[in-house]
Amino acid sequence: MIITDYWGIQVARGQGCRALSSYQAGENNPVSFTYGELDAVVTRMGAGLAALGVEKGSVVSCQLPNGWQMTALFLACARIGAVFNPLMPIFRERELRFMLGHARSHLLVVPKHFRGFDYASMAEGLRTDLPELRHVLVIGGDGHNSFEQQLLEREWEKHCDTQALFAERRPQADDILQLLFTSGTTGEPKGVLHTSRTLLSNIIPYAERLGLGHEDIIFMASPMAHQTGFLYGLMMPIYLGAAAVLQDVWDARTAIRIAAAERPTFTMASTPFLADLIELAPDNGDALTSLRFFVSAGAPIPESLVEKAGNSINAKIISAWGMTETGAATMTRPQDDPERAIYSDGVVLPLMDVRVVDDAGLALPAGSEGHLQVRGASLFVGYLKRPDLYGVDAQGWFSTGDLARMDAQGYIRITGRTKDVVIRGGENIPVVEVENLLYKHPAISAAALVGCPDERLGERVCAYVTLHDGYTELSLDDAVTFLLEHSLSRNYLPEYLEVLPALPRTPSGKIQKFKLHERAANIRIDPAKRR
Repeated sequence: MIITDYWGIQVARGQGCRALSSYQAGENNPVSFTYGELDAVVTRMGAGLAALGVEKGSVVSCQLPNGWQMTALFLACARIGAVFNPLMPIFRERELRFMLGHARSHLLVVPKHFRGFDYASMAEGLRTDLPELRHVLVIGGDGHNSFEQQLLEREWEKHCDTQALFAERRPQADDILQLLFTSGTTGEPKGVLHTSRTLLSNIIPYAERLGLGHEDIIFMASPMAHQTGFLYGLMMPIYLGAAAVLQDVWDARTAIRIAAAERPTFTMASTPFLADLIELAPDNGDALTSLRFFVSAGAPIPESLVEKAGNSINAKIISAWGMTETGAATMTRPQDDPERAIYSDGVVLPLMDVRVVDDAGLALPAGSEGHLQVRGASLFVGYLKRPDLYGVDAQGWFSTGDLARMDAQGYIRITGRTKDVVIRGGENIPVVEVENLLYKHPAISAAALVGCPDERLGERVCAYVTLHDGYTELSLDDAVTFLLEHSLSRNYLPEYLEVLPALPRTPSGKIQKFKLHERAANIRIDPAKRR
């Protein structure tokens, strides 16, 4: 079965059942759809996309906050066999120019404005560099590029036989369904390719481990352009036939107001979301008492948070580990003691395997630190146009780039990363990309980024630099201004900068980042100066 089969089952099962409610910042009431109502929208959009020239296998990109339009667009793409490519709203011209060009995107959907930024102008400005981008549709736009006028207001379903169209375009389980870019150590994003089979092979055992069903209410404030939000806020409710409740801009007070109204039973997010909710929970009565599970991944969960959660909300705190390439591959179990969520990242989900190996690729005994490898049904099928980076061996093992230990019961603990990536609030920071930009600063002769510990976000970005002769100082504000002038996303900006007389290096000249990690371990960024 593919995802549209599950959608058809849910529509047939309960056309009048609520499919989703979409909350937008600044609006008091959500936009809500039943399964029947949303199915009619999806049918019209699918026919409209085909009329605009989107072929089977074409890439449709969108840079959208959480909202009903993303769910509808994904389903419309799936019905006509198009590849869905969600892009994080934090990306700007430089990232988008590469991603859209690399994907050869046929169509891009953006909001007119979001959080004070003009996405419509940015998208139109990119078109001269992207000849294969035939259409830019703007939610809330006017005229020929209006998303509403092009896909919603015209009765496309009356201009063709949609049943025949969708049958002809129906993708197979192993056809590419999703393209999601992830930042790595190569200096440019990698396009991760997933199919219906790989994505459902993660969602189904994930939902079964937690005992989720169609009566659950799924709350998602994690971005749906990130694998967490996409898998468990967009696709999982479709598989379950459950209601999804979406929040576009994270604000803990708004989330609590939504929870009081919607009574969600499940959510998944990084630890800062959990910390924010727990801080406000004691002053908000029973607003969060409906929540059965809070799954957290991307960084270790501080012991204090688990203790506070036990005192202020009913939710079981579940710890998980995963990647864009796999979805959540390990999770603690609902019946586990709370300490498991504090001191482990869970045990492997069904249909997947994990192991810890030494430098030679040989399995290590329990308790030994080594390289974490993963294989199984939810493993991605490759990187777009980069077969050289698809490091899967003959036995199907994929090297994650993480260091880990596994205990005798199979629970893993991530202990470090061999990949050169800082994880800030669950979001990968493309270290090489930021370093390359810093090297362009006229004062900087060398630069290295590492993470410094932070109780709320897990890590914050620290920059160590040396200066060219003739320069004696460089402030953090100077560096940030320079990076912003070069269109770097704000989420990637360093929050600490130190000028050193020299960076620690090996005899061959390679920067010894472990020494910088040791130096950064004692840094505590003043909350008043945090970005």
